[in-house]
Amino acid sequence: MTSESTERINAENITEDEFFFGHKACAGCGGSLAVRIALKVLGERTLLVEPAGCMSAVSFNYPQMSFSNNAIISAFAGTGAVLSGLKAGAEVMGWKDYHVLGIAGDGGTADIGLQALSGLIDRNDDVIYLCYDNEAYMNTGIQKSGLTPFGTSTTTTPAGKKGKGNLKHKKNLFEIVAAHDIPYAATASIGYIEDFANKIKRASEVRGTSFIHVLAPCPTGWGIDTSETVEVAREVVDNGLWYLAEYYDGEYHINRKPKEFKDIHSYIKRQGRFKHLDEEDIKEIIAQRDKTWKRLQQYSVGQ
Repeated sequence: MTSESTERINAENITEDEFFFGHKACAGCGGSLAVRIALKVLGERTLLVEPAGCMSAVSFNYPQMSFSNNAIISAFAGTGAVLSGLKAGAEVMGWKDYHVLGIAGDGGTADIGLQALSGLIDRNDDVIYLCYDNEAYMNTGIQKSGLTPFGTSTTTTPAGKKGKGNLKHKKNLFEIVAAHDIPYAATASIGYIEDFANKIKRASEVRGTSFIHVLAPCPTGWGIDTSETVEVAREVVDNGLWYLAEYYDGEYHINRKPKEFKDIHSYIKRQGRFKHLDEEDIKEIIAQRDKTWKRLQQYSVGQ
């Protein structure tokens, strides 16, 4: 595949139609914004799978549903398997011009759903898997997941006199997925909406399995104001703690490489989940960031 689609999506040409509305997500929810944009790109003829998690909890409001397309809730661990089943069913029915999309959180992807995701990529079914990463099991009480950052205070890694919060760094989910030699994988952030929308479009044009890992802040779990979601999602890219990249044709590509990183202190200190961190903890976070970017130097730079 090429790194560019024939027509880029932007604010002027994206559809005004809404396929995800009337949900009960918290104010400022980054995950709901990611779902809204993804469906605006893919359209109504999208078969949607959601496992247990924030998005299924806020969108399936019996007896109503917040989607105008066909959607189903899967078992927490089964997103990848159900995607394959929907794809097979659509083929049997002779469907044309449609997409199959899975939307799962960080816990449902990097932890409990990782086996099913790996099997999906191995089968190479022509579907899209979207992981909205709010960096904890937010729906069930803000517990640590495999994608929770170092130092985060959660209900299972509480900060206090005898604890510094989460002592592990995030799993490198993007490279775990790319190690399967998947046709297309990408990272994104709702702080850079146009980049995210165009990666959804590219994923829809790929033959085989595509995977997008989008960072989607949660004001409730992160301890930020509901008005700060997009700003924080942009800041984490600009300070180098999250990177925008793609994997295709067996190669990695960085989409945005800051000439110099913005100071991370404002990002850390504005979030309630990090309020206990001291300067030594911040030095550890910076060291891990620099280690990551040293590895990323081997990636090519492209849009």
